Amino acid sequence: MSDVLRAAWLVFAKDLSIERRTREIVVSTALFSLLVAVLASLSFYLDDVDARAVAPGVLWLSVAFSGVLAVGRSFSRERDHDAMRGLLLSPIAPSAIYLGKVLSSLAFLAVVEVLLVPIVALLYHVDLVRVMLPAAPVLVLGTLGQVLAGTLFGAMTVRTGARDLLVAVLVFPLVAPALLAAVVATRELFAGAEVVETMRWCRILVAYDLVVGAAGVWMFGSLVRD
Repeated sequence: MSDVLRAAWLVFAKDLSIERRTREIVVSTALFSLLVAVLASLSFYLDDVDARAVAPGVLWLSVAFSGVLAVGRSFSRERDHDAMRGLLLSPIAPSAIYLGKVLSSLAFLAVVEVLLVPIVALLYHVDLVRVMLPAAPVLVLGTLGQVLAGTLFGAMTVRTGARDLLVAVLVFPLVAPALLAAVVATRELFAGAEVVETMRWCRILVAYDLVVGAAGVWMFGSLVRD
């Protein structure tokens, strides 16, 4: 197990090193998510009450689309010069590649959300100081679920021409339960609910992450083999 975690960390460090040089994924996904939030605010904003009701959906739509974009761009790098084949031929377990890609995509989305959440709070008049701490676990669990599912199916489409479209078609139905639970939990928190009132949704997110993560570790090797 320690060898798998060490190899996963190496894959994560590789992706992080590339991103530090190019800033391709973070910049593109951040701009895209902010554009979605701003356009939605211009389309749906009515008053402060309605704005706070719309904010959770806008936030999670931005995160969902940005997640698909980030995962797709992450695997498109592996397509260049057939780098994925090199990873599979290296003495690294496929599960370590999966975990490493999950960690890197999660890190990229975390940076995007650090920028996105304050913008959404500003546009939709959400009291960020009050909701940020209780909403943080929901953000982490919901984002993790999306990344786990996206990474699993992103590897399947790395050699296809329409990989971004296929990732979206495959991932969104699978990640729908996590997005629905995250949206409802965030909506209740933004409306002033106590943290204990959202625990049932957090338990659903934890169960989803465990099931999808276990399936990803188990199935990743079979999905990426020729």
